[in-house]
Amino acid sequence: MRGTLFLSDGIEASWGAALDAAAPGFTRVVSSPGASEPDYSSIEVLYFSGDVFPERSREFAVAALKSENLRWMHTFSAGVDDAFFRTLIERGVRLTTSSGAQAEPIAQTAILYLLALSRDLPGWLEDQRNRHWNPRSVRDLQGLRLGVVGLGPIGEAVARLGAALGMGVTGFRRRPRGDEPWDTRAMAELPGLLPELDALVVAVPLTKATRNLMDEAAFARLKPGALFVNVARGEVVDEDALIASLRSGRLAGAGLDVFRQEPLPEESPLWAMPNVLITPHSSGTSPGNQVRASRIFIENLRAYLRGEPLRNEVGSEGVR
Repeated sequence: MRGTLFLSDGIEASWGAALDAAAPGFTRVVSSPGASEPDYSSIEVLYFSGDVFPERSREFAVAALKSENLRWMHTFSAGVDDAFFRTLIERGVRLTTSSGAQAEPIAQTAILYLLALSRDLPGWLEDQRNRHWNPRSVRDLQGLRLGVVGLGPIGEAVARLGAALGMGVTGFRRRPRGDEPWDTRAMAELPGLLPELDALVVAVPLTKATRNLMDEAAFARLKPGALFVNVARGEVVDEDALIASLRSGRLAGAGLDVFRQEPLPEESPLWAMPNVLITPHSSGTSPGNQVRASRIFIENLRAYLRGEPLRNEVGSEGVR
């Protein structure tokens, strides 16, 4: 006998009809604030949706951990480097993500950083506050070499937008496919090509291989005057090395959405740097994300019931 699907009241209200069509007869257990505990032993599938984050995250995490017959969990997030997800995978639970749901808004924010930094938008805004008429030239993005580290959905969207602005794009991934519409290299080639890059956007998942990927040596190899953007994870960057590179002027500027410690501590020197743009891990926040994530889940639910491969499934090697 098939088990039940555990989901939020918000998803039930917005997507109930679509779920009926995708999985007719599949019983749903709807979680709502103040509801009594469900029969955890009956839960086979769990959808950890964005509408419960962060206020009700613990409720869904507890349900996942207590459901001994859980076979598959889909999460609204793209990143699954938390130990919680590793625990589920080690238990044999299939895990899928909503990778791609936030790709376009994150990529647009990454390009916003590059546009703002190349044109000294912080300086213009300061002049405006001071009513100071200060004409000056700006830096063109077209013709610059943009490196995009990580060519998942986010990296591909960044590369596409960079190319549309006339930038030469070099992407980096573990194993190039050979059919990418821009120059693509293996990650192992990144150190040797850093001196050729005018701008670098990091969009890789956090793994053992990418932790501290951008360290003191990497920043020292980047072309002087380069722009740097991190929309990956804070731990991908040696933050002390980043700060030193910004202070020395080797880096012309940085757009940062993620940090080693979040919220970013008030005492961090990054806050006061005029060549740094900071956003609070919200580069991809958009009303459309929940719609896109739920469409991925429903697509996967159909595939799950048919015994077909699931989109964005995370293997044991994907969480380190």
